[in-house]
Amino acid sequence: MPPEPRVIYWFRTDLRLHDSPALHAALDLKPDCLYPIWCWDPHYVYRARVGPNRWQFLLDCQSDLSSSITKLNKKSKLFVVREAPQTVLPKLFKAWNISHLVFERDTDPYAKERDAIIMELAKEAGVEVVATRHGRTLYDPDDLVKANGGKPTMSITQVQHVRWSLRAQVAAEKLGDVPKPLPTPKSLPDPGDLTLDFEQTRPSQEPDINSIQRDGKENSYTSLSGPDYDFAVPTMSELGLKPATSPHRGGETRALAALDDIIANESYTTTFSKPSTAPTAFSPQATTLLSPHHHFGSLSVRLLYHRVQEVINKPANKRRASTIPTNLIGQLLFRDMYFGAQAALGYSLAQTYDNSHVRFIPWHLPSKIDPSNGLITGEHIIDSEEAETWFQRWKFGRTGFPWIDALMRQLSQEGWIHHLGRHAVACFLTRGGCYIDWERGAEVFEEWLIDHETSCNSGNWQWLSCAAFFAQFYRCYSPIAFPKKWDDEGAFVRHFVPELKAYNKKYIYEPWKAPIADQKKWGCLIKGDQLGEEGNMKVYPKPMFDFNERRGICIEGVKNAYHIGLYGNDPRVKDGSWRKSFDDRAEGPTEGTKGPTVEGQSGTVDGDEVDEENMDMGVDQDEREAQHKGGENRGGDETPRKRGERTPRGGKRKRRQGTLDGHFESPRKKKGK
Repeated sequence: MPPEPRVIYWFRTDLRLHDSPALHAALDLKPDCLYPIWCWDPHYVYRARVGPNRWQFLLDCQSDLSSSITKLNKKSKLFVVREAPQTVLPKLFKAWNISHLVFERDTDPYAKERDAIIMELAKEAGVEVVATRHGRTLYDPDDLVKANGGKPTMSITQVQHVRWSLRAQVAAEKLGDVPKPLPTPKSLPDPGDLTLDFEQTRPSQEPDINSIQRDGKENSYTSLSGPDYDFAVPTMSELGLKPATSPHRGGETRALAALDDIIANESYTTTFSKPSTAPTAFSPQATTLLSPHHHFGSLSVRLLYHRVQEVINKPANKRRASTIPTNLIGQLLFRDMYFGAQAALGYSLAQTYDNSHVRFIPWHLPSKIDPSNGLITGEHIIDSEEAETWFQRWKFGRTGFPWIDALMRQLSQEGWIHHLGRHAVACFLTRGGCYIDWERGAEVFEEWLIDHETSCNSGNWQWLSCAAFFAQFYRCYSPIAFPKKWDDEGAFVRHFVPELKAYNKKYIYEPWKAPIADQKKWGCLIKGDQLGEEGNMKVYPKPMFDFNERRGICIEGVKNAYHIGLYGNDPRVKDGSWRKSFDDRAEGPTEGTKGPTVEGQSGTVDGDEVDEENMDMGVDQDEREAQHKGGENRGGDETPRKRGERTPRGGKRKRRQGTLDGHFESPRKKKGK
């Protein structure tokens, strides 16, 4: 009779006990002992951008999970092993006499590479790997891609139960309905002997991309099982991190309580429509704020899906229920869409270079590319000092536009901003103001968001910059008219930009228009380009540019790039000869005929043939189609030019270049209907 299994259960993106398909697979083995572990991976400690707020959320989730495990078995907990999984797992296989390794499948590019290495090492050690279950999304991303003809899912309609463009059935219809959530285990087996009779392989700390997040020494690898040799969850102090400032905390217990509150409010759950929720709402916010729990796996997406379905399927709720794509179910399908795109495209999803589905637009501050692997390095080329200044002012909330600054300050403080707030700041940085590469914005979000998901973050930035997924670049968010629709009094700005808290609502979104006497009376002068003080007065900067003028320049730049029609995998993009297709006077670093696109070289890079079929953007519209969709004239805040007045270079004004402000209804307007 074969010996009973000795199982390591490796927690990663599934920090929960409820609805865990992979954990159930481990328990189905009827193990003699079960080791619930977390490998403290230096890739995330040093190489991935993670700010203090997301670190705190992770530690919350780990601590809560560990407590929940102990409630089921007093001998057990989450055993945090402080070494890279690629080096520590083979040693654990031998030290603990492991027969099986079980973990939830992960389709992130780094995770796929790591897991392939681990599976090969397990095979060499005679350890059976069970990694067939997914639990991070509604549908397995690889299955979604397969059912979508092997292509990345680039539109929500490809994930819905409908036909798209009269072609083959969509992926979700082929995959069937979302499986019901699995119950929480009522008990867990004991762990076995926890002796670690081997030396720790300590990682190199260099390069430490998170050094800017630390105000102390990083000491999380001083011992394999922690400073007290008890496999404890590391602390913020051990990581040398600055204190977290977010009020939003993690953990399965908090996640399930939040879900219960949402479901108990049947009206909210039934009628939820993302574009109708206020981006200016705070304390509490207007949306669920469950996304960071989905990221860390402290809340199952399948549990949310089915609990929402139960509410909206009640006879009393069916007629008033909101629909896909704006309802809560639609938000989960959007998330699956981005995971499907990442599963197909891999690392290239997060960059323009070598991405077959992202339009090439010559933005300012483009990424440097590592010639050894074709991936972005995390550094960028400063082609314009002005653009670099704009980027820094945008990041730290001192653009001189209070709405944008309030959002960026909320992001840095809380690690979260509303969906439409993300739209506003992303549009402003890229196609609606600064003409700066979307990859710069995605990096800031990666650093600061507590719900950062590479697939969703990259996809959203491509959508909002109109580089992929969405193409109606004529629609822009005004930093003045848009927030007024939601918060005419400016409460959101007053909270996050407190230097303006005394300003009259007439000037709260345009403080530079306030008379000097009023500025002095309200205790804040509008001058220069820095925050500060002058005597007993606060100082808030002037706008860093004329928004209407810059919007026009950006729209013309994107329109020009669309007409030229290059994508990230075009050989001309990869060897730098794309410049031949752009006028030297075009917006962006377009001067000359050739230039470096790969770090350290300016010569030709072998390029793949352009796959025209795979350039299908899902929801692309050209200029005529965008007009047909309507709305380009609505809500604009253009300043008419005088007869004979010259238009700035690249900034031809067109009546159809309006804003998106008219596409969202504020609660005040609804009440007046």
